[in-house]
Amino acid sequence: MIIEKAASQLEALGNTSRLKIYRALVRAGRNGIAVGQLQERVGIPASTLSHHLKRLVDTGLASQERQATTLICRADYPIMQSLIGFLSDECCADEGCVAANDEDEVAA
Repeated sequence: MIIEKAASQLEALGNTSRLKIYRALVRAGRNGIAVGQLQERVGIPASTLSHHLKRLVDTGLASQERQATTLICRADYPIMQSLIGFLSDECCADEGCVAANDEDEVAA
C-alpha cells in the first residue's frame, strides 16, 4: 500500500463522525445499509452525513450504489483489510522476533 493512500484513509477515519459512520457500515455487512437507515443509526443530519460519506467514498473505504430510489452504502472490506494489514504486517520486523510457528518447530 502506498503510504499517502494509507495516510488519507487514516485521516478520513480520524474524524469522530466519520469513524462512527464507518463502523456502522462495517457492522451492516456486505449487503450494506440504506442512507436513511444509516442516518437514523448514527444520528447525523442528512447534509452532514452526505459530506462524511463522500470523504469515505473518495478514500476508497466505502462505496455507494443506487437501487431504484434508495442509495445503499457499503464498507469496502478488501480496502479495510489492506489498511489494517498496512498497519500490522511488519509488526516487530526490526525486533528480530521469531514467529510463533517457528518457535513451535524449534521446540519440537
